[in-house]
Formats: sequence, C-alpha cells, structure tokens
Amino acid sequence: MPIRPLPELLINQIAAGEVVERPASVVKELVENALDAGATRIDIDLEEGGVRLIRIRDDGGGIAADELPLAVSRHATSKIASLDDLEAVATLGFRGEALPSIASVSRFSLASRRADDAHGAVLNIDGGKLGEVMPKAQSPGTTVEVRELFYNVPARRKFLRAERTELGHIEEWLRSLALARPDIELRVTHNGKPTRRYRADAAESPARLLETLGEDFARQSLRVEHAGAGLRLHGWIGLPSYSRASADQQYLYVNGRSVRDRSIAHAVKMAYQDVLFHGRQPAYVLFLEIDPTRVDVNVHPAKHEVRFRDARLVHDFVYRSLHEALAETRAGAAASMPPPGSDPSYSAMPAAAGHAAPPSGWMPTRQSPLGLAVAEAPAAYATLYAAPPAQDSGYPQAMPDADAGGVPPLGYAIAQLHGIYILAENAEGLVVVDMHAAHERIGYEKLKGAHDAAGLTSQPLLVPISLAVAEREADVAEREQATLQALGFEVIRSGPQSLSVRSVPALLAHAEPAALLRDVLADLREHGESRRVAAARDELLATMACHGAVRANRRLTVPEMNALLRDMEATERSGQCNHGRPTWARFSLAEIDRWFLRGR
Repeated sequence: MPIRPLPELLINQIAAGEVVERPASVVKELVENALDAGATRIDIDLEEGGVRLIRIRDDGGGIAADELPLAVSRHATSKIASLDDLEAVATLGFRGEALPSIASVSRFSLASRRADDAHGAVLNIDGGKLGEVMPKAQSPGTTVEVRELFYNVPARRKFLRAERTELGHIEEWLRSLALARPDIELRVTHNGKPTRRYRADAAESPARLLETLGEDFARQSLRVEHAGAGLRLHGWIGLPSYSRASADQQYLYVNGRSVRDRSIAHAVKMAYQDVLFHGRQPAYVLFLEIDPTRVDVNVHPAKHEVRFRDARLVHDFVYRSLHEALAETRAGAAASMPPPGSDPSYSAMPAAAGHAAPPSGWMPTRQSPLGLAVAEAPAAYATLYAAPPAQDSGYPQAMPDADAGGVPPLGYAIAQLHGIYILAENAEGLVVVDMHAAHERIGYEKLKGAHDAAGLTSQPLLVPISLAVAEREADVAEREQATLQALGFEVIRSGPQSLSVRSVPALLAHAEPAALLRDVLADLREHGESRRVAAARDELLATMACHGAVRANRRLTVPEMNALLRDMEATERSGQCNHGRPTWARFSLAEIDRWFLRGR
C-alpha cells in the first residue's frame, strides 16, 4: 500500500480515541474550556449517563462568530502562540484537539456570544461534517451540545458501560473539579432532574470540602500549608484513623490541574508508612504549586500526567511536608476541634499539639517505674483520691471542676479496665487509652530519635559481597554512590553488571543486605530517593519497642497512668501504635448522655 495522507475525519477520530475515552472525558474537556474562558457558573445537563446528551453552558468570554469554524479545527487555540508559551502553559486546555475530536464522533453543536455582540451564533457538526454558521439567540457565554456520542463509531460505543457507571465517572470528575475550584458554581442535571449543585464559595472553603467528601473527612483531617525551594503544598490530609480500604479519596492537583503522579503518590505513601494500618489507604486533597517552567504538562493526550524537571526535589518536599504534619498527630490533639460549620474560621484542622500551661501549684514529682516523665497536680489528686466522708458510699469523689485550659487533653486517670485500658476524665468527657499500644509508640519514637541523632553507621564486611545486577542498576549505584554512603552502604561497581558491597548499615547487618540494596537501587532509579533502609531500621526498632512496652494485665498506679497520658500528649504520632492501630478514643459527655437517654 503506498504512503498517503490520512483524511481529516479519520485523523480526528484517531485523536478522539486518545482524548475521548467515555462521556466523562467529554465533560472534562468542555468544562475545562469553560474555565479557561473565565466562566464563574457552569451548567451541565446529561441524559443517559452522557451518552445521549452532554450540554455544557457557561458564562465565560464567548467566541466570535467568525472564529467558530476555527474553534473546531485541529490544533487551533487561543492559549499558546510560541514554544515559550507551551513551556509555561497555565491554562487547563491548550492542544486544540478536544473540540474537533469530540465533534468527529457525535452530533455536535457549538453556540456562543461575546458580551458586546448583538446576538449569538451557532455551528452544527454531524459526525465531523461542518454546517454553516447561523445566528442564534444566546446569552453571553458558550453552549456546547454533544448528542449520540460514538453513534458513528459502534466499536467504541459498545465498550461504554451502564448508564449508572458512566454517570458515576462524570460525578467523580466533577467532585475533583469542585475541590479544586470552590469559586465556581456547578449545576448538574441528569435525565431532566437536578442531581447536584456546588455553590461558589471562597477559595479552599471548608463548606466545599463538606459538600464533596463529607463531614467525616472534614472532622478527621489536618490542614497542610508548607512552602520552600520554590514549591508550595497546601490542602488537607486525612488523619491516620481516617484511612480507606481503597484510594477513592486521593486528590492531587499541580498548578490547579488534577493529575496522577507516581512519584508524589510514593512520597505520600512513605509519609504515612509509620502510622497507617496495614493495607489501608490515606485520604488527601493536596495542591502543589510550582513554577510552570519546572513542570511539563504536555506528556499525556488527556493531560492526566505531568513530568517535573526535578522530580527528586518534588518527591522529597512532599514527603517531608506530610511527614512533619503527621508527626503532630499526638494523642489528644484533636479533642478540641470544633464541629464543621460551628465557627466561620473553622479549617478542619485539629488543635495544635502539646498541652496547656499547667495551673499554679503543679510541680514535677518522682519518676514512675515505667521511666516516663511525670508532672502531677497534687492538690487535684488529693481531692480526687481523698478518703470519702463517713456518710459517703465509699466511691472516690469526682474530679473537681476546672477550666478547660487547665485540664490536659487526655485528662486525669481515674481507673484501669481489665489490665488493658486506662480510663481518664478530661474536660469533655471520657478518654480510653490502650496502654500497651500507647507505650509501644512512645518507646518506638524514643528509639527512632536516639538513632536519628546518632546517624546511620556502617559496618564493614569481612568478605565483600559480589552482587550481579542489571546494567541500569549498576549505573544507578555508580551515579548514587554518595547517597548510598549516607544510607550506610559502601558499594563499588566491579563490572558492567556487577557490584561489590563492602559495608552495610550496622543495625541491619544481620538482615539480607543484598536484597535490601536491590530495593534501594530500584527506588533510586524510579523515585530518585529511597527510604528502604530507614523503613527496615524502623521495623526493627518497632519490634524492640513492642517487646519493651508495658504488657496487658500489668497493674499501674495512678501516677504511672498519668505519666503515660502526659507522654502520649508530648510524643509524635502517639495517636496510633507502631502498626497503625489507634491508641486512644474519647467519648463526650453528651454522647454518654445519649447512651442513657438523658434529657429525653
């Protein structure tokens, strides 16, 4: 067959195969065009999950009548004019492929009017065949209608799913958009019935967070705000206790664009590694802002992926930002968070970690047998545990009333339950602590702190290990010698596909250094960074902390219980044990009242 140019219609349909996967892809491309046009309100009308009809109406700047045919021409755009524009593109759409691709596989209509025009104009296209531009009554903005998607490509149409499934994909994408653009009003109808309305609100509004992800996420999330090295990361991350069975609440935006990025996903996973229960997924809504010239958004036809000029810097920045934020998940830190909507300044962020200033009369007392720092309030405990009056029933008296600022977040211990749980009373109600899990985390963090202060030391091998590797792994080992040295490995390239391992991390010398090194090299090649050594070290320290933690059925004195509570409040990540399980729970007095139907 001789070489010949493809027909324009076939070119558009091939492009449609890349850009238009399903109705949700059409909605994405058209809504992004509306946003780029400056729309503040977008109406989305759907029928049969978007297969029968997708109509997008916006109040943006509009298109001149004589430019309508150009708008549906391939690679025609108002958003870039030079290579410099492409390297610093800030708009959501810029390829100029979406409209002609969609129009080639549907019955398509494009109507628009600029604010100063006397009337609007419309252009109809049927399966890629252009009609004439005609006058039309049209409010300022643009209306795009896509009917009978894939009617002329039956092989593509048969791969579409059920109406409910296709609608679900559209709703999920709109949820992602609503999180990124709370300043835009979105109205959705399906089969003639209103199904969703996102009202315009202030940027990063808690109200939009509640609308999209629900009250549970809003109550159990941390506000993140961190900047450095020309990067800014902000948004919300779910507390470890709010983990998911799947990755259904993971939203990442780079310069406002919703993307998937394996390097950032890996950084998030590593940040949660020490606090998440096995097999669970974190929830997050994160916005990364970076100079547009340092990120390439032109690497995927549907713009789902990006490429960073310095992926290692971005990975490390995201990891450290979230790692530090999660370090503040101390037990008791969330106890004073107001309910959503109760305070206009509410930001879904738990109270700052640490405890309030101790009331006058507090003083340090003896060390408990647990070896934990202790600070008691003798006057309060003298009242609480004083001998009851002769006429009393014999039970201890209640804790005296105290200002909320004078009661530590986890309160004062009042009892031990079945040798497993500590019961404490704080300003809000009852606190229950798993004493083994809590002490395990405290010991683990102390061991980590000690080893971090000392640094990773190397242990020379009596006989170097010869390791056969792929050539690309040997290249990484040669290039990353300094990084490997910092991790405790001394590795020399001994051939095109071989390495000589002369030193290994001292703490892990009895593990399998060859397998660990392979994993480290794989991480360095894919992510430019590795926490394999730290993770292996932490696993060993966690085991040591578990064996050293106070066991069940160990009877603790009141000072010992309170020492544990105070150390929990001061220890990073103490809300979860080393395995990601919660260490404490709280029950407000109002909640306990409901158990007994009080006030009804």
